[in-house]
Amino acid sequence: MAQSNYVSEEKKLEIIRLVRDEGKKASEVAKEYGVTSKSIYNWLSRGVSKDNSALEISRLKRELEMVYGLLGKLTAEATRPKK
Repeated sequence: MAQSNYVSEEKKLEIIRLVRDEGKKASEVAKEYGVTSKSIYNWLSRGVSKDNSALEISRLKRELEMVYGLLGKLTAEATRPKK
């Protein structure tokens, strides 16, 4: 008999918030909370409309952070005095 791991609605909402709003990776949050990535993706897909994909938003947030990092690095290099 398979063991069922119940996850409260409160915990599901917290997990979804971490992935969708804070841009954390589903695999990392899954390990932290003891659930599967597949469960997280299922929870996300149930509450998301086609126009507002939580996974897309999360991906774009991570990509934006990378761009900000590169921009900062390039700005620092450009403002450094030439010898």
